[in-house]
Amino acid sequence: MIDETSKIDPTANIASDVVIGPWSVIGPNVSIGPGTVIESSVIIRSNTKIGSNNRIFQFSSVGEDPADKKFTGEETWLEIGDNNIFREGVTLHRGTGSGGSLTKIGSDNLMMPYVHVAHDCMVGDNTVFANNVGISGHVLVGDWVILGGYAGVNQFLRIGDHAMVGGMTHITNDIPAYVIVSGRPASVRSINAIGLERRGFNKEAIADIREAFKIIYKRNYSLQEAIDQLKAMSESCQALDILIASLESSEKGIHR
Repeated sequence: MIDETSKIDPTANIASDVVIGPWSVIGPNVSIGPGTVIESSVIIRSNTKIGSNNRIFQFSSVGEDPADKKFTGEETWLEIGDNNIFREGVTLHRGTGSGGSLTKIGSDNLMMPYVHVAHDCMVGDNTVFANNVGISGHVLVGDWVILGGYAGVNQFLRIGDHAMVGGMTHITNDIPAYVIVSGRPASVRSINAIGLERRGFNKEAIADIREAFKIIYKRNYSLQEAIDQLKAMSESCQALDILIASLESSEKGIHR
């Protein structure tokens, strides 16, 4: 059902069961998958692909031009997966030509009111962004990440799978998988043990991840020395492969 007050560009491709509320605007080159609900006063600007069973709440701005001085109107895109919830006032920008031309958000994510995802970001699956979280351009966020309210992430950073950021924390370096960072200034606290338990990690894997955390943060090894030790441990614990990959892929250096 599409409310008669909404404006739909003729190039938009909208599944037959999509609900679009009053005063929403759907721009050119937008596709919206089945089961999706667009509430009132939502703008989906252009060049945006939205999957199935998403819900976008009022006053959200989706697929807007990137807020980057290097953007000169080139064709860029925003892609959104399935089963996401975007609450009131969320802003999601398309990519830039110099940054790969794509912003991408996976599936089963919750973005609470007034979250901002900037240009060229890549967000995985099953994440939670609490109120007023802002991630700058070119940020990579892994699966099962939780960002607390008002957290801010600098551009070009990486946040590993299952990591957690406390509320009002300013992130200036990469965060390895499984790690909790919080405070002002940001400090590494521990591993996200409760989150791992909820996601089905067994006690042995969590114990190995705890030991890996101590190797990285408590024993005065260089990062490469720590990685070498983790690789030896990973022969008996596959969960450490995710941690090792997040350490080795860091380009800006990790919070440590």
